[in-house]
Amino acid sequence: MKPLGRLRLGVNIDHVATVRNARGTAYPDPLRAGLLAEAAGADGITAHLREDRRHIRDEDITALMQGLRVPLNLEMATTPEMQAIALRHKPHAVCLVPERREERTTEGGIDVAGDIARLTDFVAPLREAGCRVSMFIGHDVRQIEASAEIGAAVVELHTGHYCDLVAEGRAEDAARELEALREGAALAHSLGLEVHAGHGISYDTVAEIAAFPQVMELNIGHFLIGEAIFRGLGSAIEGMRRRMDAAREAMAG
Repeated sequence: MKPLGRLRLGVNIDHVATVRNARGTAYPDPLRAGLLAEAAGADGITAHLREDRRHIRDEDITALMQGLRVPLNLEMATTPEMQAIALRHKPHAVCLVPERREERTTEGGIDVAGDIARLTDFVAPLREAGCRVSMFIGHDVRQIEASAEIGAAVVELHTGHYCDLVAEGRAEDAARELEALREGAALAHSLGLEVHAGHGISYDTVAEIAAFPQVMELNIGHFLIGEAIFRGLGSAIEGMRRRMDAAREAMAG
């Protein structure tokens, strides 16, 4: 299967806000990070408005909606409060994620298959408002099929476990997880879902995921913000963009 188009890069700026909030200052500014990411070649900006507002805040979403030229992907939990916020702002995309107060970061995919009726009702008004709704899920067949059933336009496959296995040097386990992700991407595409991927992706893991022909977008944040400390945000993003493009070109060849 040939690539379905240029692989898009969404840059998650949550942890710019994490640094800001650590000191209670007005800087570093997430919008400024978003604009720098745009200039460096990002195709979109992702921001997760958590229920506890541990990094991104409501006013950040307002500023991003007003200031960005590229699309905003709003990550959020499936709560009435978050649905109301999304319907007020009407971002280009809404990615629904599981959320627990005690977790450091999103630990797994959302259980779509176990909550079909509620999520169908939750997604419908977002779709009617013009938002592209994405489900952040694992590669389990049931979750992919359920995402199509509830009317989502997109699935974002959770790549965190694969990236952790690579970092731990568990090559055989990583290869099995990569194959499961590949099969999940193929199934989602066959069901008419657009396929994205994200979580934990670094320079060391991006090429293998970027080579999936069905994947149209990668959403990467923590690694890029960390790398930006040493080389600057623009340079960090440009380095990721080069690796993504090289993987895509190698696949095409």
